[in-house]
Amino acid sequence: MKRCLSLLLLFISFSTIAQVQFKVVDGNTALPLENVRIQPKNGTAQLSNASGIVAFAVSEAATFTFFKSGYEPFKADFGAGEHLVELSPKSVDLSQVTVTAFESERPLLEQSAAISVVTERDFNRFNETSIVNSFNTKPGIRIEERAPASYRISIRGSSLRSPFGVRNVKVYWNEVPFTSPDGTTPLNLLDLSNIRTAEVIKGPSGSIYGAGNGGAISLNSPSNPQGGRISSEYMAGDFGLNRFRVALSQQIGEGGIEASFVTQKADGYREHSAMDRKVFQLGSFFPVSENQEIRTQLLISDLNYQIPGALNADQLSADPTQARPGSVAQNSSIAQQSVFASFGHLYRFSEKTSNNTTVYLNTNDFENPFILDYKKELGFGFGGRTRFTHDTQLGGKSLRLIAGGEYQTSLTDAQNFGNRAGVADTVRFSDKLRATQGFLFQQAEWQIASKFLFTLGLSENFSSFEIDRQIDAAGGPTGLQTRTFDPIVVPRVALNYRVNEASAVYGSVSSGFSPPTIDEVRTNEGSLNLDLEAEKGVNYELGYRLGKGKFNLDLTTYYFKLDQTITTFTNPQGVVLFRNAGSTDQKGIEAAIDYSLIQNGQGFIQNLSLGTAYTGQFFTFKDYQKRDDDFSGNALTGVPETTLVTRLDLRTKPGFYLNFTHNYVSELPLNDANTVFQDAYNLVNLRFGWAKTFAGKWELEAFAGVDNLLDESYSLGNDLNPFGGRYYQPAPTRNWYGGIKVGFLY
Repeated sequence: MKRCLSLLLLFISFSTIAQVQFKVVDGNTALPLENVRIQPKNGTAQLSNASGIVAFAVSEAATFTFFKSGYEPFKADFGAGEHLVELSPKSVDLSQVTVTAFESERPLLEQSAAISVVTERDFNRFNETSIVNSFNTKPGIRIEERAPASYRISIRGSSLRSPFGVRNVKVYWNEVPFTSPDGTTPLNLLDLSNIRTAEVIKGPSGSIYGAGNGGAISLNSPSNPQGGRISSEYMAGDFGLNRFRVALSQQIGEGGIEASFVTQKADGYREHSAMDRKVFQLGSFFPVSENQEIRTQLLISDLNYQIPGALNADQLSADPTQARPGSVAQNSSIAQQSVFASFGHLYRFSEKTSNNTTVYLNTNDFENPFILDYKKELGFGFGGRTRFTHDTQLGGKSLRLIAGGEYQTSLTDAQNFGNRAGVADTVRFSDKLRATQGFLFQQAEWQIASKFLFTLGLSENFSSFEIDRQIDAAGGPTGLQTRTFDPIVVPRVALNYRVNEASAVYGSVSSGFSPPTIDEVRTNEGSLNLDLEAEKGVNYELGYRLGKGKFNLDLTTYYFKLDQTITTFTNPQGVVLFRNAGSTDQKGIEAAIDYSLIQNGQGFIQNLSLGTAYTGQFFTFKDYQKRDDDFSGNALTGVPETTLVTRLDLRTKPGFYLNFTHNYVSELPLNDANTVFQDAYNLVNLRFGWAKTFAGKWELEAFAGVDNLLDESYSLGNDLNPFGGRYYQPAPTRNWYGGIKVGFLY
């Protein structure tokens, strides 16, 4: 009897274990795909055979994820039986791209705004040492690097008031505000590996993101590991470049953790332009239940870089590699250590209602010896953002309601000293600084007809500065001074018309504003310009998108009128100061075209594609009077009228690839009077290599490349309106690099 019972239980156990079998094929050619890595939710990954077939023993329906180089990852639930799985080759088909801009996850064709998406494929076309080259392939976007790790972002000319640093653009990292409440963004604390994708909203987006007339950038590197992976990479290049990275990804249940450490060093092209950056990132993702998700991020950065300074025309002609006189002796440089930690929580109340909340805190230790002074800052900040989303109906048509808020504050002890041969001397002035900003936002998206999507957004914004002067060695007043900006209401109205499944037309009218940063109010020589007004503008935009598989077109035209424009000037002592300079008219055209000549997962040439991005910026000062000089009608300082980027990408079945990029930038004015210009230049970059997966577990890539192939002389970020004609920050001449990447899947 016992033996019969045992046999019965054994039969029942076998009967509960069934088999799920997959045949994986190319979605375009229907040909079987070999070495596709299939990862079950709980279990060991397997590879498809030459016929594209693989089988698993299962006791119930389970989640499987499919990975293969050159194809989009695919994830779905499968039960017992035979299943055909089609993988889509990676492409830039706009009809299939989904973005989360304006806090609404929708296909790009349904978005009523100018949005550029930067992916890992864009990053990997270059040397992966910075974000500059990849972002500059997109129309309307120009990132400058005046020295290694010294960034300046210009979206539609928004860097006019940025002699250094990132201003007038709101930046988010993994849904957390990365822009400080004082209006500056320490973008150089991130390594490129801390970013997987980026969405760039061009033009005012204050109805959802608050201050910043340039737009908003959302940088994403979410932790969501599938299985386990350990990887390492090393790269070396000219001018003393060395970069090393190690990373670990480990699935834990339905979530997991990811960690990475990267160190990057370079001597620099110019004298006194070395940099040394170390970044550690630890992220986690855990679905607590079907309705809840928890996300965490920890970023620890240690950055040191030297500042060579700008040169005048004679110095540039004599030796472009030299540093500005005094930079070496005074050790002009920046040392910055920062810790940034965030906690995110997603809760789904129902299929129609959810909340997404993120909070963060950060510390910052900043030290900046400069030719004229020595600055030390120790800061602490915290803040958060929350968003409620509810899907309902109005008049029988779908209606999505979005509402939320954001709050940030920072406290900083800031001291300015004299600089004696690179050592902090006696204190000149000392302040306790507090910056606070917050806003509430609401947005309604109403599908008023099958092809019409109407969007109405609105935000109410509040910001203030507190400058409590503790010491003023010059005998100036001490004590607390505050500046509270009037509450600003920022509206946005947009309409999207879906012409057909592959194309759409949109238009929008949006307001924007940008209050001055603390660095613009509190200058290096100790003065406080509390009368500086916030910039305010209105943007009118019309766009068209077409996504037809191999062919994609994104076309935008806009007119942006900006009042109380903040511009820079330099006094005889070399201190950069700021002022409101009337208004500007900014008319522009942006176009991006991508075409895949060959897209065949099974052929020798798996992908051959061409792309181009055109930017036309016809920006002028409308009303700009500076003492006895009237600059009205002059071209906007620091903005090229024409930028044209051309790309060629080739990938083959054996694993060899080639990425070619040509970037043309027209001449641009370097002063408000339009009497000095940087010449037009052609920048050519090339990367080639070989990448292959072995036995489905080992990933190997070897690559090499050259930047500035034509050996052009140019500045990637000039000083505007400087004293003494110091306009030029020479960029590196032709330089080579090469490296290797190794990954192991387990």
